[in-house]
Amino acid sequence: MPQSIKLFYPSTRVIIDCTEIKTERPSSSAHGSKCYSTYKSSHTWKGLVGIAPHEALTFVSSLYTGCMSDVEITKLSGLLDLMEEGDSIMADKGFVMNKVLEGTGISVNTPPFFLSQGQFSKQEVEQTQIIAKLRIHIEQHIRRVKEYHLFDDVIPLSMTGTINQIWTVANMLTLFRGPLVKDWCK
Repeated sequence: MPQSIKLFYPSTRVIIDCTEIKTERPSSSAHGSKCYSTYKSSHTWKGLVGIAPHEALTFVSSLYTGCMSDVEITKLSGLLDLMEEGDSIMADKGFVMNKVLEGTGISVNTPPFFLSQGQFSKQEVEQTQIIAKLRIHIEQHIRRVKEYHLFDDVIPLSMTGTINQIWTVANMLTLFRGPLVKDWCK
């Protein structure tokens, strides 16, 4: 485990994030509303990816419809079934999972939210910076997946039966590209 994670978040088992890829608009309005992502303002498939603290890909979910929240996908993906009591997940602030994790012994480390108290404390600012530095690696992984340009164009609905396999293989191919952070190789 990298020293920076071991020092601040030693129970971290996985660092997660979701990403979206555009798909054709279904002709059915019922299916269309399920695939519509308000975040992307288009119809999408959405997938969850997890890497270990040492950056190895450890989890790739199936693709879900774009209207689903990150938390809902995390819950349905089976990731939590792979976790053990005492483990923690590192995620972006969109992963408000306190209710989902209640009673599991699993925790989530996210940057603090800016609420009505006016200003972050010094500790909250430091916590945000540390988590951001550690979470950047999942962003780099997702960038590498997209660098294969398999998802540049809108995915035709005719690929619905195979898009999960393509998504999984694209994620696995990143394992052959070397480490995300060169300093951790030393």
